[in-house]
Amino acid sequence: MDKFYIITNTAKDKNLEITGEIEKYLKERGKQCQVRQAERKQEGSYHYTNPDLIPEGTQCILVLGGDGTLLQAARDVVHREIPMLGMNLGTLGFLAEVDRNSVFSALDQLISDDYEIEERMMLTGSVYRDGRIIGRDVALNDIVISREGSLRVVRFKNYVNNEYLNSYNADGIIIATPTGSTGYSLSCGGPIVSPNASMMLMTPVAPHTLNSRSIIFPEGDVITVELGEGRRQDKERGLASFDGDTVIPMVTGDKIVIQKASVSSRILKLNHLSFVEVLRQKMGNN
Repeated sequence: MDKFYIITNTAKDKNLEITGEIEKYLKERGKQCQVRQAERKQEGSYHYTNPDLIPEGTQCILVLGGDGTLLQAARDVVHREIPMLGMNLGTLGFLAEVDRNSVFSALDQLISDDYEIEERMMLTGSVYRDGRIIGRDVALNDIVISREGSLRVVRFKNYVNNEYLNSYNADGIIIATPTGSTGYSLSCGGPIVSPNASMMLMTPVAPHTLNSRSIIFPEGDVITVELGEGRRQDKERGLASFDGDTVIPMVTGDKIVIQKASVSSRILKLNHLSFVEVLRQKMGNN
């Protein structure tokens, strides 16, 4: 690889010290490198990183921060189809493979073309109100439909391929990708799925029933979640959250239609470890 683009989270690298060291390291070896700080944008076609500013011919996007920064970047630049490598400057994560101690050895691997590329499935979600789309976004980890405001139980009505499946009285519903199976879904009792699989997981959040479990659906299914009424049959307000970041407000009667996105994220893998080995290390089992 010869042409790099760095997306850096200044909250994790406040003085851009590590960013500057990486940029210098690459340029000293004759490589092209541009740096862009990830900054929240309130409106527009992207959230943090303008994909149009990435130079043509860029071969690798280095994302400095953590899993959250990588998720943000993935959603913004996915249509550019450029492989990304997460460099973890924060707490332990599943997505950002490289830590502070292995930054320069990772760069050497990239320069010598010693890597693999994993295609990661993404989701697209479209929110409908009275038959009209009011919002749409994509997610690499998950789309979460939840109530807004004070703690109370809301009814969520679930459909698969336009066929009624079930209803949950719960705090929310998580629709996750295999990549997202190690995130919020896992903390709510969902299964861990190999990230290179292609399927969708439905996991209720704090369901008020004794027999609720995650349900796994094939990649071709279309899942619809309707925000139902509250406990007192009153109108509720909810949120559709994409990768725990951007949200689309919902009210009782609104529906969100979720399916596999037509695009996928390309994640660089350097360690050549199997998913089983990575999982064993993350779980701390020796």
